[in-house]
Amino acid sequence: MTNSAVKDVFVMIKQVPDTRSKAGLNPDGTINRAQAKRMLNPFDEYALQAALNVKKQTGCRVTAITMGPPPAIEILYTALEHGADRCYLLSDRRLAASDTLATAFALWKTIEHLNGFQMIFCGLQTTDGDTAQVGPQLAERLNLPQVTYCEDFEVVGDKLHARRVVEGGWQRVVSELPVMVTVANSYHPLEFKSLRGARMVQELMRNEALRSQYITTVDLDVVGADPDLTGLKGSPTIVAKTDKVGSIGGNCAMHQGQAVEALVREVTLQTNLLEFAS
Repeated sequence: MTNSAVKDVFVMIKQVPDTRSKAGLNPDGTINRAQAKRMLNPFDEYALQAALNVKKQTGCRVTAITMGPPPAIEILYTALEHGADRCYLLSDRRLAASDTLATAFALWKTIEHLNGFQMIFCGLQTTDGDTAQVGPQLAERLNLPQVTYCEDFEVVGDKLHARRVVEGGWQRVVSELPVMVTVANSYHPLEFKSLRGARMVQELMRNEALRSQYITTVDLDVVGADPDLTGLKGSPTIVAKTDKVGSIGGNCAMHQGQAVEALVREVTLQTNLLEFAS
C-alpha cells in the first residue's frame, strides 16, 4: 500500500443487451431490454479493472455502482467476484428510457448520496448507446477534472499521472484528485474472477441478509433525485424514427480460373492509370 491519499474509488458499470442476442425495439424507439439477454458492458470491464488495480496499489475500497432494473444486480455480482468491496443498484421505474442527460443526473445524485471518493472510473462508452457522454457529464455535474480515453495511469501521492489516447498518438496528463477517468479499451483487460469472490457470490445469492451487507438498492427518493429530471420525462433526446438497415445473412460465391485472373489484371491496370493521372 504505497498511497494513503486514495481511500475510496467508485466504478460505474452498466448492464447492456447481449450483442449476440436480438433485442428489438419498443414502440417509442427505445431498446426492448426485457427481450434481450443481458451482459456487463464490455467497455466497463476496463473501468472495473482500473479500479481494482488502484485497490492493489493503495488498498482502497472499490464501490461498483449501476443504474437499471432489478436484474442489473447480475453485473454487481460480477463486480464482487472480481474483487469489488461493495455495490449499489439505483433502481426505479421512473428511470425507464433515460437518455444520457437524465442518466448522468440520476447517477450524480447517487454519487452525492454516497460521497467520499477520490476517483471515479467509467467505461469509455456503452454498446447500447455508444455516445461516450455519461462519464464527461458526470464530471461536469460533480465539478471534477476529467481524463478521457485513458489507456494507462499511475497514482502518485495525491495526483493522477495518465496517458490518454488522442488522434495520431497519445498525451501525458497530470490531474489532482479527486478525478473522473474514462478508460479506453486499450487498457489492461479484466482479469479472471477470484475463487474466493465466486464462492462469496454463491453464498450471497442464497443468503439475503448477507447480500444486503454487500449490495444496497436505492431509488430516486433515497438519493434525492427529482423524478421530473429522469426517465423519459427528463430526457430531451427524442427518437423520431428507426429504420432497419439490411438484414443478417447473405452469401458469397467463389470463382477461379482465367476469368478471375483477367479481372484482377484489369482492376490493377485501371488503378495504376488513375494513380498516374492524379
